[in-house]
Amino acid sequence: MSTVSTAAPLKRTPVRPARILLHTFLVVTALAWLAPLLWAVFAALRPYSETSNRGYVSWPHKLSFENFTNAFQQSDMLHYFGNTLIIAVPAVLITLLLSSMVAFYVSRFDFRLNIFLLLVFTAGNLLPQQVIITPLYRMYLLIDLPGITVSGKLYDSALGLVLIHVAFQSGFCAFVLSNYMRMLPHELTEAALVDGASVWRMYWQIVLPLCKPAMAALATLLSIWIYNDFFWAIVLISTGENMPITSALNNLSGQYFTDPNLVAAGALLTAIPTLIVYFVLQRQFVSGLTLGANKG
Repeated sequence: MSTVSTAAPLKRTPVRPARILLHTFLVVTALAWLAPLLWAVFAALRPYSETSNRGYVSWPHKLSFENFTNAFQQSDMLHYFGNTLIIAVPAVLITLLLSSMVAFYVSRFDFRLNIFLLLVFTAGNLLPQQVIITPLYRMYLLIDLPGITVSGKLYDSALGLVLIHVAFQSGFCAFVLSNYMRMLPHELTEAALVDGASVWRMYWQIVLPLCKPAMAALATLLSIWIYNDFFWAIVLISTGENMPITSALNNLSGQYFTDPNLVAAGALLTAIPTLIVYFVLQRQFVSGLTLGANKG
């Protein structure tokens, strides 16, 4: 006697209207974010003569990388990339170093002004930058640094931009790192203290290596923020040769005529280093953003 077993047909889960609306919203939002970028790429690949005659909303007859080559050469972009590197790298490293020290102190030591000290650092990010333009500009003009900067003053120097970025970004980094360091077991530093480790050794050899994901995430954000800064570069730099890459796009604008296709190509070229930084630190950046996601 033989028995035939028949498997029950699988039932498909009905698609709920809420899920359809969610996916529709996500697709529309993604297209809305990508539309300006795709439009800039489309404009940068077309010659200005074609868009001026046929309009931007037209089928292209010629696509080339000529605008990218002209933008790179006319703006002397390589020189301004170097200026930005001189500003961004020290600013990111100094910010992470100082903010990690503050975070270590307020998260590992109990004292009366613990929370107040962290609030002071964090409150610096709440102050609108436009409010302090005039006093900061006058202060930079009054500080003389002969032999240290080319201009002889803090104004119109890479050092001035590094200091202002460190001042404004340290509060946010100290806040993030202090929260992360509080998640680390206190038994680690207590055991090191019992073994005779100094405070510096506990910070440098025990706590700081465990903060690599958070540090990588903050390094990515800081690199993008400082690299894309345009406000402070215009306010605190007057010599064109000392300006960072974001200000170099001004070289593509003429007094009586501006080629928007050329400017679009230059803007896309300036975005390449930030993309490289993100892709290099992508894994650490994502892991740093999800820290504490599974904590109760």
